[in-house]
Amino acid sequence: MSRNFELMQELKVQQSSELVEFHEAPPSFGGDATASASWFPVDGDEAVTLAQRIFLLQTGKPPQAVVFAGIDHGSGCSRICRGVAEALAKNAGGRVCLLEANLRTPALPAMFGTTNHYGLTNALLQADPIRSFAKRVNFDNLWLISSGSIAEDSPKLLASERLKTRIIELRAEFDFIIIDAPPLSRYADSIALGRMSDGLVLVLEANSTRREAAQMAASSLRTAKIEILAAVLNKRTFPIPDALYKHL
Repeated sequence: MSRNFELMQELKVQQSSELVEFHEAPPSFGGDATASASWFPVDGDEAVTLAQRIFLLQTGKPPQAVVFAGIDHGSGCSRICRGVAEALAKNAGGRVCLLEANLRTPALPAMFGTTNHYGLTNALLQADPIRSFAKRVNFDNLWLISSGSIAEDSPKLLASERLKTRIIELRAEFDFIIIDAPPLSRYADSIALGRMSDGLVLVLEANSTRREAAQMAASSLRTAKIEILAAVLNKRTFPIPDALYKHL
């Protein structure tokens, strides 16, 4: 039995949750070496599968605002958020907002080739409508709210009452809200964001995420009464056999 399989079992994700795997694409050796090693394209089928399982195939009321959070840095959480947001925009219709709430290491603007100017932190300090802070990216129905101007005390804004108000505004403006959050093992930001959302997706890095860190993160989420909607096993070279999925 693999280390990854044991870890997913021990997390004891709720029975309604799903495991979805993202397999790392082979690196490109053209262009900038650092960039090609850092960002790999998400396989479209995997992003569509995750979007369907979380948002579109629910028997009850589907979630509208979902937090994605890795256990550690480098899990590929931002890349997965982008893939799911694009899958929803392309296949589900409706208005999709990708909110970068990772004020520690923001990555989404660079992925979309846009700036980080005038984003979430600005929205939490100013009174303009939330839609005015959103940038349309890639699709007519996909918007990005970047992290915005970052200061040393910016992360404190994520626990503010003002953020709750802005999340309510986002729910009124958009059909789907994907929230990219900082890693759970380092900061409490994802817990604060999870309490304002409809659930959280855990992102684990294959053969890297420590069992103890994953268990502690899952325990913290349950204590905070935040539903774990799914677990993503990212950067796995070889897939888990289909016959094992029913045990996860």
